[in-house]
Amino acid sequence: MTDLHKAIGDISSIRRQVARSTEFRGYGPMTLAATGVTAISAAVAQGAWVPDAAIHVTHFLAIWTATAIVSAALIGTEMFARTRRIHSGLADEMIRMAVEQFLPSAGAGALLTLVILRYVPAAGWMLPGMWQIIYSLGVFSSCRFLPRLMIVPGAWYLLTGLVCVSLGGNRALSPWTMGIAFGLGQFLVAAVLLFHASEANDEC
Repeated sequence: MTDLHKAIGDISSIRRQVARSTEFRGYGPMTLAATGVTAISAAVAQGAWVPDAAIHVTHFLAIWTATAIVSAALIGTEMFARTRRIHSGLADEMIRMAVEQFLPSAGAGALLTLVILRYVPAAGWMLPGMWQIIYSLGVFSSCRFLPRLMIVPGAWYLLTGLVCVSLGGNRALSPWTMGIAFGLGQFLVAAVLLFHASEANDEC
């Protein structure tokens, strides 16, 4: 029985190693582009419903939290289906690896939001920039198993986050600081995935 357990453990270890050395293809370009449209739509909604986000920070937070949840649901649903179709036997390991890459940044972003709102609400204007910077770290963390050009969207989110923080005060809560950053950023991610897919097809 011990030998059986050891063999099972060895197989699991081999599968993890193979998964780590395999490029993850579970993200679909069209779904990523759809999340960009979602971000732009959220910016339009904020402009219409929350014209002064500095006074109504909770409304601002509600719009963008809902946008993040919808986007994550879209990406997650396609990721599970696409990974099981493309990576078949390695699907579970590949999904786990993808989630592990983004989970720390997502958790840090959520905790930072709670701390700022609870203890330093006057610094709420910093949230859009901090979200973008933290998201860029998640993208950079995932670059090792995604197309190398994915570093470009990561740099975009880092740059927009720093610019957003540099705006200071209420200007950082403008709907387009989030709409432009995440709308164009997700289009850029989709473009990288689409370009890489077409390049891979040309090589076949």
